[in-house]
Amino acid sequence: MINTRRRTLLRAAAALPAAGALGLPAIGRAASAEYVFKYGNNLPLTHPLNVRAKEAADQVKEASKGRMEIRIFPNNQLGGDTDMLAQVRSGGIEMFTPSALVVSTLVPAAAINATGFAFADYSQVWGAMDGKLGAFVRASMQKAGLESFEKMWDNGFRETTSSARPIASAADMRGLKIRVPVSPLSVDMFKGLGAAPTSLQFSEVYSSLQTRIVDAQENPLPIVQVAKLYEVQKYCSLTNHMWDGYWFVLNARAWARLPKDLQGILADAFNQAAIRQRDDVRKLNDAAVADLQSKGLAINRPAPDSFREALRQANFYGQWKGKFGNEAWSLLETYTGKLA
Repeated sequence: MINTRRRTLLRAAAALPAAGALGLPAIGRAASAEYVFKYGNNLPLTHPLNVRAKEAADQVKEASKGRMEIRIFPNNQLGGDTDMLAQVRSGGIEMFTPSALVVSTLVPAAAINATGFAFADYSQVWGAMDGKLGAFVRASMQKAGLESFEKMWDNGFRETTSSARPIASAADMRGLKIRVPVSPLSVDMFKGLGAAPTSLQFSEVYSSLQTRIVDAQENPLPIVQVAKLYEVQKYCSLTNHMWDGYWFVLNARAWARLPKDLQGILADAFNQAAIRQRDDVRKLNDAAVADLQSKGLAINRPAPDSFREALRQANFYGQWKGKFGNEAWSLLETYTGKLA
């Protein structure tokens, strides 16, 4: 899955500090607050998600006058994505931030935001995910025992790098040997574009590009930076072919036990922090373009039209409309325009 490679990469990109580095108590420390929620994630302390989550946790403690405390456990300290998803459902932890693709293993409709070439830009993304499409996904998660805050957190658009050629249109995808995550949505999309997708774990990506087992890969730009993929790639095409983000999910029983005033304090703090985190990620991505260009990658910005048309011809949109369901698909197209 997408988060398996992300957490492998990010562990290499940052030191593995203890929870105390966030100014938070260790797991076994006695609680002084009336309500204590454990929050796990797979990202290092330096990632904007953890920086802004710490701000939100501080805001909750202050606004609740010490009645509530959020303990943050970054960097997979509480297990991997599958482990933490199971824990938040069972109540072993109260909060978790899985990507939408991770949540989709439990709630298939959650992956709809990653539909290939659906969103043209962030205005469409946030319109949909802060609007009726996001509300539909949240309602679907409730049925699976997960509450969630209204605002999603950003993980960025995925872009394409290649050693073979720049990707200026869908025609350039034909026959391209490209590494993709172990995700049916990703595999189907690149097959629909005529490419030859190969699913590999992220730990294999650099060597596979170096030895030409594959010629291309796709990831958010900060991952291309940290993994130094620019050393084995020549071209970077800003295809924006998929967008993924993090849902801030909570155990439904733990949420229901909170008094209404604390529910409001908690939701307000983390929704406000999500808006700040979105801006952080946007700035990181903007800076990544210039940095990768300075490292020798040729940057180009293809238009999405030919890619969308190729996917229509391959019935990619029709196939996934059937999997997501008419209601979810109709809501998606409210923001993206007609796809299928």
